[in-house]
Amino acid sequence: MRDIVIFSGSSNKKLTEKICDNLSISQGKVSIQKFANGETSVQLETSVREKDVFILQTGAGDVNDHFVELLLMISACKMASAKRINVIMPLFFYSRQSDMPAIKNGDCLKETKQHTKPWISQNGTLIANLLTSAGANHIITMDLHDSQYQGFFDIPVDNLYSKQLVQYYISNYIPQYKDAVIVSPDAGGAKRAANIADSMSLGFALVHKERRIETNEDMSMLVGDIEGKTTIIIDDLVDTGGTLIKCAKLLKENGAKEIYAIATHGLFSNGALKKINDTKLFKKIVTSNSVDQSNVLDPKNSDVLDVSRIFAEAIRRINNGESVSIIYNSNF
Repeated sequence: MRDIVIFSGSSNKKLTEKICDNLSISQGKVSIQKFANGETSVQLETSVREKDVFILQTGAGDVNDHFVELLLMISACKMASAKRINVIMPLFFYSRQSDMPAIKNGDCLKETKQHTKPWISQNGTLIANLLTSAGANHIITMDLHDSQYQGFFDIPVDNLYSKQLVQYYISNYIPQYKDAVIVSPDAGGAKRAANIADSMSLGFALVHKERRIETNEDMSMLVGDIEGKTTIIIDDLVDTGGTLIKCAKLLKENGAKEIYAIATHGLFSNGALKKINDTKLFKKIVTSNSVDQSNVLDPKNSDVLDVSRIFAEAIRRINNGESVSIIYNSNF
């Protein structure tokens, strides 16, 4: 590794420490403080002049504060003459709000009928512009909720996948996994789940949702046979847990024997974990440390996948000018 500095934002310091341990390098020092009125102050304590800088900040917790903190860190590195600024966002900021022309809810449907065209903020373009304007030269993320975000940037964006980790977990920690069925909780994640099912020669099922305009309610139906089978729900992100719980209930109603849930990014907002555990439907809840899970998950009914080796290898390859795509087919 040559001329490299890795900084950590406030959102996931433990993941940064693990990445540095994997690379056998020391973490760059940065002082991040808050003024009384809530403003963020960033001071670099490690020289970055002509260095290849990597800044890790994930889109969880106090998302808005963490994003502003990230922009300030990028700007500070740019002003301090960093050679290249690489931003590692395991969970991409605002990735759940892609650029959509209209809000899909009851009020907006009524307004649309009255020939009023409702709009929401164009978050994808805005986030991309803010990061590049601050000075980012390269973005590294994982399991983007919406892959179209890569198209909003005019700088390289590497979207890494947790697929190999998920497959390793399934084959080593789920009994009789060869008879299991991979389930996508919605159509949006069907491709991701189907890829894992195909790679492991497992069955596949999909929860299909339809919104009834008359009642403004979502109706769900299961496509696939899961009766008497172990089911593994695969998703990229769990936030409030509502979709996950609805999916598990539907699987149980259709005769699922055991239910596992594997999600790359576990936010568990608004008491989601308690709601999930209270259902007593899940054998295991599995997520990764892309979001800091310290003192969040109960080790009795949950497991955490370590993504630090994937990001460490990506950093090593980027720093050495090697291909990153080989990571997609490697076991970590």
